[in-house]
Amino acid sequence: MWNGLVGVAKETYTASLGEGVVPRPLMMPLVRGELVGLIWVRPLKVGQDALTGIAELANIAAAAGADEVVLAWETHDVATACELPIVGPAPCLNMVIATRDGHVLHQFPYSEQLLSRSPEGWASVAPDWGPAPAPQPGGELVPPIQAAVNFSFTPIELDHPDPFGVTVVLMEEDGYRISLTEAFTR
Repeated sequence: MWNGLVGVAKETYTASLGEGVVPRPLMMPLVRGELVGLIWVRPLKVGQDALTGIAELANIAAAAGADEVVLAWETHDVATACELPIVGPAPCLNMVIATRDGHVLHQFPYSEQLLSRSPEGWASVAPDWGPAPAPQPGGELVPPIQAAVNFSFTPIELDHPDPFGVTVVLMEEDGYRISLTEAFTR
């Protein structure tokens, strides 16, 4: 399963960077080894809104009762959006796999190969994936990612017959992009 999730994240990054955009942070919650879906963070404003928006990715995992989550984000993009110092390699696709008992940080550094530049100045690039450092059990996570990990395993208490469904609807209304797997569709 892990290799498949890494493959999806790398393919997404390659396609998005080729279109001149860095993919937004992504969460992939799992329940008993089954993927719930893909949740991309909503459009963010720099600063506190970015910190909050990334941490709120946890809502779907918590509502689904996830026992494992995978988060993917780009080092420079999250540091800039959250006004944090850059920690670790950049540019770099980071992925953390977490359970209630801990997490392991995986980093996939890359260099950018310029493909083209639009008249507006947007660069289309291709990632040239470099060697990945060894996985880091308990590796340092930037604050919004650490918050998303922590909140993923905190049960959501909603007085509603379908807390998962209502959480999905509310997050979609807030601008999160959610793609559920067939087993978890409403």
